[in-house]
Amino acid sequence: MHLVEAVLFLMALVIVSNVLSHYIVAVPVSLIQVALGLGAALFFHLEINLATDWFMLLFIAPLLFYDGRNFPRRELWELRGPIIGNAIFLVFVTMLVGGYLIHFLIPPMPLPASFALAAILSPTDPIAVQSLAKRVHLPKGVLHLVSGESLINDASGLIGFKYGIAATMTGTFVLGNAVRDFFYVAIVGALAGLVLISLINLSRKWLLQQGINDVILHTILQVLTPFFIYLVVDEFMHASGVIAVVVAGLLSNTRYNRYIAALPELRIVSERTWDIIVYTLNGIIFLILGIELPVAMTDTIADHEVSTFQALGFVVVVYLGILIVRTLWIYGYMLLAKRSKEGKASWRAALLSGISGVRGAITLVGVLAVPAALSNGDAFPERSLMLFIAAGVVVLSLIVAIIALPLVTRSVAPLQTRGSTIVTDDSGDQDDDSNDIRIISLSQAQTFVFQMAVRRVESERRETNQKAALDLIAEYQYLIRRLELAEDTGAAIPPLIQDELDLRKVGVQGELYALDDLWRDNKIMSKSYAKARKQLQHRLNDLDSMAKRSGRPTFRMLFERSALRLSHWWYTVASEQNRSHRFFNERLFIEKETAKGGLKYLSQFLRQKENKAHNYNRQVIYALIVQYRNRIASVKALNTHKSTQYEQELGRLRAIAFAAERAAIHDLIEKGYITMTMAQKLNQNVNFTENAATLTSLEEV
Repeated sequence: MHLVEAVLFLMALVIVSNVLSHYIVAVPVSLIQVALGLGAALFFHLEINLATDWFMLLFIAPLLFYDGRNFPRRELWELRGPIIGNAIFLVFVTMLVGGYLIHFLIPPMPLPASFALAAILSPTDPIAVQSLAKRVHLPKGVLHLVSGESLINDASGLIGFKYGIAATMTGTFVLGNAVRDFFYVAIVGALAGLVLISLINLSRKWLLQQGINDVILHTILQVLTPFFIYLVVDEFMHASGVIAVVVAGLLSNTRYNRYIAALPELRIVSERTWDIIVYTLNGIIFLILGIELPVAMTDTIADHEVSTFQALGFVVVVYLGILIVRTLWIYGYMLLAKRSKEGKASWRAALLSGISGVRGAITLVGVLAVPAALSNGDAFPERSLMLFIAAGVVVLSLIVAIIALPLVTRSVAPLQTRGSTIVTDDSGDQDDDSNDIRIISLSQAQTFVFQMAVRRVESERRETNQKAALDLIAEYQYLIRRLELAEDTGAAIPPLIQDELDLRKVGVQGELYALDDLWRDNKIMSKSYAKARKQLQHRLNDLDSMAKRSGRPTFRMLFERSALRLSHWWYTVASEQNRSHRFFNERLFIEKETAKGGLKYLSQFLRQKENKAHNYNRQVIYALIVQYRNRIASVKALNTHKSTQYEQELGRLRAIAFAAERAAIHDLIEKGYITMTMAQKLNQNVNFTENAATLTSLEEV
């Protein structure tokens, strides 16, 4: 198969795998991609001639750069000790212990070759780690440790592999040269990454100073950065391009980069571009892993000297040996940390870190570089068995992590959203048994789905579509409020209602202050001031009455609400003559300024220390803010005739919101928060609402 056809075929398989993952939620997409790659190799005879150098350049360099850009720097600094220990010393300990274990199991395999195999099995795969973290709720310490070490342990693993193979080829090994080589590639690689990314950032700053601020240009420069740095460091300096791109990624998006602040849209465009790149490369890597499995395993399966079951036994023993070494190492570090400061050594956390250390494509691609023959022309000893064990450990580590991590963690990834009432606690190491997998109720799931729709609509809100976006958000807020009230059946007046009444009173008081300021500054007439103040005072009295009536509105409130809708309708259909009248414009002016005053006073109130301690319901706060913004946007919209544009924009935002609801439902079922039956009910609700909205729009046309 030609290269272009192979690339297009792989991208098509990436799309197919993600479509399948939507329906096969119990299996991670990475494992589906491995299976598809294996199927492509077996049924379509797809072959890819892999070389470690170009694989590192095209796949590992951009992905590690991206991981470095997004890795939390504070956590990286706090865990610098265990990360360096795992990425360097644990790799060499695994190389020694694993090498002797492999040589003991397979005596025909020379000890240097056994060390090489153990070394290439040592690095963990950051892509696989992130894939697993989406499905299970790993404690933050474990996730950051495993992710941090996976950024830099490729260098130490490849060094050990390189010298093990060299010793097998030549029959000699010089420890001093290996140590010196490692420190050279690591230190020079880190310094080179620091210098090169600094020069690139200075170049971007110079381009901005010259007026060259094209967002697409700067995005392309950012995407090309990891390839350029890796090539320069690896090819010309013969240092670690892996460490160089990681350092560059960590320093590429610091707050001191002025070009990012100067081009705020650059972050949006670049993040979307990186999302596409990472989405594609991640999928292709796991597909390649599946495609290369027959290459790595066929010779051993066909070998009559070593049975397939015996080879599989070697895979299991080697994996368990590496897992035990890793778990003991991490537990030992916890014991040392406990002696130096307050802490807790946990076998469960150590086991989590051990299982999370999944091996990936870098292991298989590296071991495929083992030469077929020695320097004297003899066949490389046990090469086929080396490939089989490496491929088997990669697949086994992924399968064990998929099965074991949910059992060990006993929890799923938490739901996180603004104002969410179903966010799980993420504090501590989670060593207790209280973090059982939580199947949330249908009402809680529906609330989360609505909140995801609100977040998506909020991200689409612009100056040109304020009214449509805020109206749609207000609809969702009303639905969320109904769900939360249905859940709250305890007190005479639910806490949510009490918070809303208190905060509404604060907002109305702010509106009164703003109205008084307008009067003192002679910006409004006495008649308008008196009428508006009377209405606001009635609103305060009504809120007090509602507090006495368990939150139920008074008859006057219902009447005034209808009158308000009627007045807004009148403003909308008013003739140009009425619109030019001073009283009409003054009413709009008062409406807008008092809304601004209420929003400002409410924000100041919530920032006060004693009010922060009250912990007002965040959903209520957000709903009130949206209502005030909607009032301001409504006044602005009354001065323009854009009803057709409004309806079109509202329809577009509804479609986006429905897509966000469906994505949220899939996220819930994938993470184990809801059952398939609940997912079907939620999807039926979305379909019903979408059909109703479509029929309504058709009737209006």
